[in-house]
Amino acid sequence: MNPDAVIPTAIGWVLALAILIFVFVVIFRSIRIVPQATAGIVERLGRYHKTLSPGLNLLVPFVDRLRPLIDMREQVVTFAPQPVITEDNLVVSIDTVVYFQVTDARAATYEIANYLGAVEQLTITTLRNVVGGLNLEEALTSRDNINGQLRIVLDEATGKWGIRVSRVELKSIDPPASIQDSMEKQMRAERDRRAAILTAEGTKQSAILSAEGNRQALILNAEGDKQAAVLRAEGEAQAIQTVFNAIHVGNPDDKLLAYQYLQTLPKIADSASSKLWIIPSEFTEALKGLTAGFVGKGADAAQGAATSAPAVPAVTAPAAPTPPAPPVPPTPPALPES
Repeated sequence: MNPDAVIPTAIGWVLALAILIFVFVVIFRSIRIVPQATAGIVERLGRYHKTLSPGLNLLVPFVDRLRPLIDMREQVVTFAPQPVITEDNLVVSIDTVVYFQVTDARAATYEIANYLGAVEQLTITTLRNVVGGLNLEEALTSRDNINGQLRIVLDEATGKWGIRVSRVELKSIDPPASIQDSMEKQMRAERDRRAAILTAEGTKQSAILSAEGNRQALILNAEGDKQAAVLRAEGEAQAIQTVFNAIHVGNPDDKLLAYQYLQTLPKIADSASSKLWIIPSEFTEALKGLTAGFVGKGADAAQGAATSAPAVPAVTAPAAPTPPAPPVPPTPPALPES
């Protein structure tokens, strides 16, 4: 083999291999695949050229340069606890969580050098401004208000950086240990006070309800007694009216009245507390009438027997002594006419 021929052949193989490697390098630098939810910034000769979208993209090798890809998804960043002084000069430790998303890759690349650090520092300063105008109790109970103010300030400041702050949350607000102990004692005393108030309210309501129940019971009993008395009086009045009407319709004579007086006397005598009997004056008159009636019937019968029997000489007997008349009692009130 001729040495003069071998040298050109080796040089040719080297050149061919170099060209092949150059071609592979050019192809590798010309093709860029951008993943989903990311964006790439292309600089041509040091100036911004375009923003690559997800998928396959072609670049001019050695002219275009692709900067590191930017995540376009919403990100959650937790910042370390920061000491904040409240309006009443108490130092509390507050840690925050920021939810943000890059909306403009070009602005996030060229408008701010480190947007993550800028968001952290802006959050800290805004948090101190907001909490510095509140006392401890307001800071502990106004988390929604603080979150809203932080989000508004951060969203306005980061808008020109191509970043949208969607949410800011306070993870915890830790006051000093001495303040926590005082707050626990205060809350315990407040709970005891509420318990005492509720117990007193319950006792008061129970007493009120018991009194109201007794009042209603007394009212209902009085109403029942009233209705019973009214009904009883109405019944007695109807009974008296019925008896009075029956007496007037029957037109009783003295004999019937005398018999009724005789029927009433045993009822008067049945009472254990009866020590004195009051006999109406009409009773004697009725008794006289009843006696006269019976005597009259006996006289008529005797006269009839005398006329039919033979005459017998009469024997005169001594007259019996007349008994003294009983005392005349006061006259009872007359019955009302129908």
